Amino acid sequence: MKNRWWLVAVGAVLLVAAFTPLPERVAGWLSGQQVEAQGCSPEAPAADLGFTLKDMNGADVRLADLKGKVVLLNFWATWCGPCRLEIPWFVELQEKYRDQGFRIVGISVDDPPEALPPFAKQFKINYPIVVGLDREDVQKAYGPIFGVPITFIIDRNGRICKKHVGPASKQQFESEIKSLL
Repeated sequence: MKNRWWLVAVGAVLLVAAFTPLPERVAGWLSGQQVEAQGCSPEAPAADLGFTLKDMNGADVRLADLKGKVVLLNFWATWCGPCRLEIPWFVELQEKYRDQGFRIVGISVDDPPEALPPFAKQFKINYPIVVGLDREDVQKAYGPIFGVPITFIIDRNGRICKKHVGPASKQQFESEIKSLL
């Protein structure tokens, strides 16, 4: 009987280990890839900043105007639980690093424009929210976007340095942002 419980415990530990992401440095080492501790790899792909989108109030937001800034580009939706978890962190990070050349743009992929102002007010969003509904061109340029949240960290030279599929921690976002400022 004891042996069976021991096997169950070992199996549970192995199951948890199998689905726990490895730290980026270890994962890169195991896969044979070089992972940069700070900054952005010189081989990082260029972000397509050639889009103009309408914000939640109907004003144009040109992504090209963000060149020279460190940008967190977040694809999200109002109904998305993990997106709602990240938004307060983004508000805090925008406030903390704005004066150092950091900007956030939230691209709402699944919400009509009229749903965004009350949501932004409720969450005290202090960065531009743009309408990505029916903008498959933008989603294709950064995707495909099959689910949200998906977040890109773009350096001052317009290179995509990090991509997060699903939520990441506030500490992880902050570390990545600070390494590019």
